[in-house]
Amino acid sequence: MSADRRVGIWRSAMLGGSETFVRNQGDALTRWKPVYLGATKVESAVARDTDLIAYPSRADRNAFLRLRLTGRSPRLRRMIAGLDLIHAHFGGDGWLISGEAAGLGIPLIVTVHGHDVTRQPASGGAHGLRYRRNLHTVFARAAAIIAVSDVIKSKAIGWGADPAKVRVHYTGVPIPPLSALPKRWDVAFVGRFVEKKGTDDLVAALASLGSDKPRAVFVGDGPLLPAIRAYAEKLHVNADFLGSRPPSEVNQVLLQSRMLAAPSRTAADGDTEGLPTTIMEAAALGLPVVATRHSGIPEAVTDGETGLLSAEGDRPALAANLARLLADEPLCEWLGRQARASMAAKFDLVRQTGRLEDIYDEVTGPAQGRR
Repeated sequence: MSADRRVGIWRSAMLGGSETFVRNQGDALTRWKPVYLGATKVESAVARDTDLIAYPSRADRNAFLRLRLTGRSPRLRRMIAGLDLIHAHFGGDGWLISGEAAGLGIPLIVTVHGHDVTRQPASGGAHGLRYRRNLHTVFARAAAIIAVSDVIKSKAIGWGADPAKVRVHYTGVPIPPLSALPKRWDVAFVGRFVEKKGTDDLVAALASLGSDKPRAVFVGDGPLLPAIRAYAEKLHVNADFLGSRPPSEVNQVLLQSRMLAAPSRTAADGDTEGLPTTIMEAAALGLPVVATRHSGIPEAVTDGETGLLSAEGDRPALAANLARLLADEPLCEWLGRQARASMAAKFDLVRQTGRLEDIYDEVTGPAQGRR
């Protein structure tokens, strides 16, 4: 079937370098044609000149402010007219486009990922009140709400989403051909340097492993990067900090690493993960994952079968799991093979995107060419 139906893939800031999952999912569509839409443009390795941006210049500030305050925008209405469906990522972004989509009769799907149904609606004061009101509105307007994990589904329902509308759908990751590279690092971390990622726990765990410390690599950027780098230097951790890197380079770093560490935890402000894409990407490359029992992570990492899990913030347990794999190469390789097989069975991007298109067809109805 030709992709003659068009779905607007909406992210207000189009598109952050860490949000490869948005691009990968849209690019994998076969029965629907993706049209990437944003309010503002973000310069990153995954941004494209073909992305349609409603407010591309500083002179558009007031127009964008009106959208954020009212949920209405003639410019945005013209940009989405003629689309068959809108798929918005994150609850707040979904609200921004939901008014014009409703006015034009375009069905809306919203994917909730994490902070949009954990930290943000729990905010205090006028900001929190406004966010909760907007979240209720977009939940009511959406034809379907996609949660990236079971935990995020329960959070969305807790904030007022109709349980009948909410379904768990794993975004999926590419399953590339097997490729072996010489190992340069023992432990890799990939992600933003923010509290919920637990990078300070990882640095402390690495420092506790004795004089023969493993070599670690940290890929990513974020507000806590300078502090974490200084902490690693203070504790004499053998670590390279590479900053933000394009997806192709991240894959090369992972292939040169023995394992991925993902010590996520709930931040002090309540912010949590949904299901970190980097965990699935590393597993798809054949890396075992040392992580925590946090949010949706146990849905992708089975303790003792595809990786090792410990409690959030438990630095000794995290260190013990790292040490166990560092000392047992056969176990490390076996868990990596199991992790890759699990990703192929449950999180394959092609299969998962086909299932997403089934949701698109369901929402738009038989008249739109449902299979």
